[in-house]
Amino acid sequence: MDLQQKIRTLPTSPGCYLYKNAEGEVIYVGKAKNLRARVRSYFLQASQANAKTGTLMREAVDVEYITVANEHEALALENNLIKQRKPRFNILLRDDKTYPYVKLTLGDRYPKVFVTRRLRKDGSAYYGPYFPGNLAYRVAELIHRSFLIPSCKVDLNRTHPRACLEYYIHRCLGPCVEGLTTPEAYKQAVRDAQLFLDGKQAELERALTQRMMAAAEKQQFEAAARLRDQLTTVHQLQEKQRIATAEQDDDADVFGYHFEGGSLAVNLFHMRNGKIVDRREFFWEDLPELMESLALERATGTEDEPETLGAPSSTTASSSRRVGNNEPLPADPDFNPGAIFSALLKQLYIDQPYVPRTILIPVDFPDREALATLLGERVRRRIELAVPQRGEKRSLVDLAAQNAKQSYTQRFRVLEPSRKAIQEALADALMLPELPRRIECFDISHIQGAETVASLVVWEDGKMNKAAYRKFKVMTVLGVDDFASMREVVHRRYKRILGNGKEGSQDKEPSTMPSLILIDGGLGQLHAAADALEELGITTQPLASVAKKEEVIYVYGNESEPVVLDRRSPVLHLVQMIRDESHRFAIGYHRQRRAMRDRDSELLSIPGVGALTRQRLIAHFGSLRDVQQATAESLAAVVPKKTAESIWSHFHKPQPAR
Repeated sequence: MDLQQKIRTLPTSPGCYLYKNAEGEVIYVGKAKNLRARVRSYFLQASQANAKTGTLMREAVDVEYITVANEHEALALENNLIKQRKPRFNILLRDDKTYPYVKLTLGDRYPKVFVTRRLRKDGSAYYGPYFPGNLAYRVAELIHRSFLIPSCKVDLNRTHPRACLEYYIHRCLGPCVEGLTTPEAYKQAVRDAQLFLDGKQAELERALTQRMMAAAEKQQFEAAARLRDQLTTVHQLQEKQRIATAEQDDDADVFGYHFEGGSLAVNLFHMRNGKIVDRREFFWEDLPELMESLALERATGTEDEPETLGAPSSTTASSSRRVGNNEPLPADPDFNPGAIFSALLKQLYIDQPYVPRTILIPVDFPDREALATLLGERVRRRIELAVPQRGEKRSLVDLAAQNAKQSYTQRFRVLEPSRKAIQEALADALMLPELPRRIECFDISHIQGAETVASLVVWEDGKMNKAAYRKFKVMTVLGVDDFASMREVVHRRYKRILGNGKEGSQDKEPSTMPSLILIDGGLGQLHAAADALEELGITTQPLASVAKKEEVIYVYGNESEPVVLDRRSPVLHLVQMIRDESHRFAIGYHRQRRAMRDRDSELLSIPGVGALTRQRLIAHFGSLRDVQQATAESLAAVVPKKTAESIWSHFHKPQPAR
């Protein structure tokens, strides 16, 4: 059955349609109230369209469809299909990260607390999202310090011989070692943390106060003091803590955009309690190709579903072509901002547990009301999805548009970002608890396991600190084993640093751990480094690896969700620069070791030349090449005459005739 015949068999019910190319790949996903009328209109329009608008239909050789009960289900299904299939002709949300949540692993025997950006149905409790992003790390740090719940990667389903450093600095109850705590005490700490994260401060204060008084009556003064400190902390941070909840009426998200030269920048302002607390940026560089499908989509509106991704109304269109102080945007007949925001809002908010009550956008689109109704049904409250035309709300949209223009300039006009901006972006991308001040990167180098060496390079305060570079000769590994080599080198490095933290140490090495340890390699090298750190009792150190070919960054503890950065990202450029420098330094040391090996084997093969004699010759002449070119008399000034003659004869013996 050819495509035209298949279209005649499509139902007239609501649903989603998927266009496929000759390779069977889904190249476009759309929704419709009437599937048959919608899909048929593509061919009617494509037959009259020019070459540009016909690209989608020239590639499409097949169409599949899925029927649903109503338009709301079609919206949700379209969003899921776009996220799963990533069709080339759909607008895709490239930056699909969310703001951080605090995760409490209630399904574990001894729950832990983590900061995460992904919500999973794994039995854990998630709290958030947090604005700004670093607030989640401060909350997690508070839970470590006050409630002593860990976030380490240690397996708590079995006991261990000794506790890690976190227990000794009083940031963990020590459930990994038998006898340090009891299941009842740990459950009580988890309940306290839940009350704090749920925002039930009054109930938490009552419980802490009662337990503090009971401990004091039993003369358990150390326990009472700890409970008193928890009460003080809850009082101090009660107003600072900011978790988005459904009861906040003045929460809003505000969008603005700037389009120019086929590229688009969108800014999203998060307003909480009437204040702008954070900003998010989105960019698209390949809009010319996407606009072909948008133009065709806009032109194929039917009476049943007028302009599904159609142009905005006349009043909205006027406002959508301007930003800030009524500054006009460059006109483009194929650019359809309504289609952009329709796709963006669906991917941003559908399936999210929290949606603000108000979402302000600069342009209208046909399924705006249907999307607002769907979001309201999912979060069980009314969601206002508005296109303000005047007043304070319109001023907020214009402000977001002005910032979008600045984002466009910084992104597409290649302005060099500041050092702090790169640090903030790196901390955000790799989920670091603080801005990275010092990064140490390791690499292994060898040829078929021979002369295996490692390098350590240091990025500190915005530049490479060559004085802090270190070389390692791998001592305990035989043959080709990059994982064991990495484990040995990382263990040696940080065992020495931990030793420098002891009183009386005179070592010139730093006594504190770096902000980030970066490993040149994949998951195997990453886990080898993590094993070495765990042997030293270091369980909360930020650790990541970068794979050479894929340029994918794996963050330890979150390996199933690798960080894929845009090729133009300054964060990726920084990571690549540090990785390449460690690779260069490792190769240089490896070549030096090979040269020494070759030099040693050449001289030591001469009768009468031992290790001490070789050392005297190299120290006097400087290199093997100079020894080769030296006269017998010059050699005799360093070694005995008979040995000098043997050396000279070795390097000047006649070559056999061919």
